Amino acid sequence: MGEYQGTLQPGVRVHDALYLPADPAAVHWGRLPRRGDRPVLSVDPGAELTVDTVSHEGLLPDQGQDPRAFFGAHGVPAEDVLEDAITIAATRTRDAADGPHVVTGPIEVRGARPGDLLAITLLDATPRVGYGVISNRHGRGALPGELPAGPDTVSVFTPIAKDADGSWRGRLPLTEGGERSVAFPLAPFLGIMGVATDTHERAHSVPPGPHGGNIDIRHLTAGATLYIPVQVAGALAYVGDPHFAQGNGEVALTALEASLRARIRLDVLDATDAAREFGDLASPLAADATHLMPTGLDADLDEAMRACVRQAIALLGARYGMAPHLAYAYLSAATDFEISQVVDLVTGVHARIRRADFEGAM
Repeated sequence: MGEYQGTLQPGVRVHDALYLPADPAAVHWGRLPRRGDRPVLSVDPGAELTVDTVSHEGLLPDQGQDPRAFFGAHGVPAEDVLEDAITIAATRTRDAADGPHVVTGPIEVRGARPGDLLAITLLDATPRVGYGVISNRHGRGALPGELPAGPDTVSVFTPIAKDADGSWRGRLPLTEGGERSVAFPLAPFLGIMGVATDTHERAHSVPPGPHGGNIDIRHLTAGATLYIPVQVAGALAYVGDPHFAQGNGEVALTALEASLRARIRLDVLDATDAAREFGDLASPLAADATHLMPTGLDADLDEAMRACVRQAIALLGARYGMAPHLAYAYLSAATDFEISQVVDLVTGVHARIRRADFEGAM
C-alpha cells in the first residue's frame, strides 16, 4: 500500500496524468451507474489512472451529515477533514432508502462490449486521512437484536498510527476511555468496484451482484484484480467504499472505512479470451498473483456457498480442462472457501484456489 504521509486533499500530490477527483459532479451517492449514464472520464483499455475515493462515514444523516463537525468532535483538526467529503455532504442529496456509499465514476473504457470482461486492477491504495470509522447500525450486522445494544448508531472512531516496526496500524481501546488498546494491521482495498447495470433503474449501492458493486473481498488489495462481466457498451466502471482494513465476514456491518487515493488499471478481455481463461462467469472473479478467487452471491449464505462451489468447478473446467467430479474433489481437499461478508443484504463467499497447484496444467 502507499504509505500515509499526511492528509491528501483533492489534487494534492497527484502525479498521474489521468486523475479523477471525487468532485460532487463525478460521484454517485447510494446508487450505482446504469446504462445511458454520461461518463465523467473516457479512457482506452490498459489505461492507468489515479482516482480519489471518499468514505461515507462521517457524511451520513445519523452522524450529522457534517464531516467537519463529526470528525472535529473526535479531535481531528479542520484542515485534516477532506474538502471533497465536506462538499459532497453539503451539496449532494440521497433518498433515505438509498445506500450509504459514495462511488467515483462512471469511467468509459473505449471498446468494451457486453460479453467482455472488465478487469479492474488496484495498483496502489494510499490513505488520504489518518483515521477511519467502524459502524454498527440498523440491525444489519451479524447479531441483529443483540448489537448495537441500544437504538442508536454505534460509530467507533479509529485512528491509525505507526507501530514500533514502522508499519501503520489501526488502534481500538479495550474499553471506552481506557488506556489499553489493540492494534491491527492495515490492508487497504476498495469494497466497491463495478460496471454499470443494463437497467433503467439505478442499482442500490449495498447488495453486490453480477455487476460487481459492493463485493467487499478483503483480498483485493494492491496487485489484485476483479474481473466483471460487462453489461453496457464502454463498461462505465466505478470504484468506492474504501477500506483501511476488514476481516472476512465484516460482521459489525462496516469494517475500518476510510478514504483512499487509488491507482487503478482498466483492461478488457474480449468475450472469446474471457471464455477461454475463466469460462462463463455468473459473478465477478477476483485474482491476485497467487490465487484465483471465484465468488458466490445470494441473500441466503448457504446458496452463496453453493454458487461459489459451482463457479469454482466451472472455472477449473474452462481454464484447466478439469473434469467436474475431480474438480469437486480437489476443491474439497485443497481450497479454502471464505465468507466475504454477511452484512450487505446479498451475502458473499469466495474460494481461494492456489495457482501454484496447477503449474504445468495449462
